[in-house]
Amino acid sequence: TLQIITPGSNTSLIQPGFSLLHFGSHVFYLGQKGWPKRSCPTGVFLLDLKNNDLKLRPTTFTNDSCYLPPLRHPAVCSFSASQGGEITQYLIHGGKTPNNEISHKLYIMTMAFPVNKRFSLCCSEKDLAGDVPEAKYGHSMNVVFSRGKTAVVMFGGRSYMPLNQRTTENWNNVIDCEPLVYLIDLQFGCSTSFNLRELQDGLSFHVSLARNDTIYIFGGHSLGNNFRPPNVYKIKVDLPLGSPAVSCTVINSKLSFSSSIVTQTSPDEFVIVGGYESDSQKRLICNGVFLDDETIDIQEIETPDWTGEIKHSKTWFGADMGKGAILFGIPVDNKHQSTDCSFFFYVLNFGDNDPALKTCSQGSTEEQEDSMPLEDSEEFTFNRDGNIFDEDT
Repeated sequence: TLQIITPGSNTSLIQPGFSLLHFGSHVFYLGQKGWPKRSCPTGVFLLDLKNNDLKLRPTTFTNDSCYLPPLRHPAVCSFSASQGGEITQYLIHGGKTPNNEISHKLYIMTMAFPVNKRFSLCCSEKDLAGDVPEAKYGHSMNVVFSRGKTAVVMFGGRSYMPLNQRTTENWNNVIDCEPLVYLIDLQFGCSTSFNLRELQDGLSFHVSLARNDTIYIFGGHSLGNNFRPPNVYKIKVDLPLGSPAVSCTVINSKLSFSSSIVTQTSPDEFVIVGGYESDSQKRLICNGVFLDDETIDIQEIETPDWTGEIKHSKTWFGADMGKGAILFGIPVDNKHQSTDCSFFFYVLNFGDNDPALKTCSQGSTEEQEDSMPLEDSEEFTFNRDGNIFDEDT
């Protein structure tokens, strides 16, 4: 089902690059437009969706929490104490601040017990040692389970050029990160990088799915050669008593896309929605992905009855609400500029339950001018003539 949503309080803060966190039946919004104001100093909001009315309600942090900036395009993944168990915390790495600074920090977000029916979140910063991932955005992060152990896998993304290569003209230019796979031991904060020969390009805005000890990487975009690979990369992680082992298998696929959104409809079934097939072509088809211990099956499934506004818009963006539901927006056209909100919002539901977040995705686009080429991030046009058009800067 596809349902248009009426924007309510605080929805003007929604912007491309946002993330959704799900604890139980509650979905929280992260990545507000601009810096937080006194009315909600945390910049995290409870997503209230009733009778197709969307409202963002301010959320507080516990007193022992650290500050969390409003990050666009971070890598976000859920973490549970046991395989398939209830989500107990979220990991948030990287992303862009409203000043277009790229974060290198890893945050852990948990939900505190409600007091007087008011929900509080606890945010802490996790220090890493070893091969520490660089500041980046548009990358992915997943949790794998192997031999009774857990580890966090990070891949892809974009970052600014190294300082020793930056000049006044290219100061804000970004490049693909090295195609390294980072394996992070969350208990000890130790990070190890792996250079796999099957991964030749640094990819950003891809989709990643995790099942047991395996991660599947779909699509993505490489800035270096303007390429969206049609392959699926199967990354397998083994966590014995000694050194961990990481291997990669390339699976041929006809899917080539970037900035898609993924939602999980059952323990082994996912749906990939949206994104772009090229710089100027939105991806309007949907694919079901079915996983078991060794195989992956990708099938095209029935598409929603897209509205005219969705079909004709140049850009779209969104995030997974969980249990088969996706919240996404498209820019309001010039004829509707009198409205308070800059976007139309929709909920696309492939499941039968209330939204609940359980998976990780990298779906987003930056708002672009009509004359600009369509893409999943602003870097194709950010400094084309030396001007920064981000109104938050």
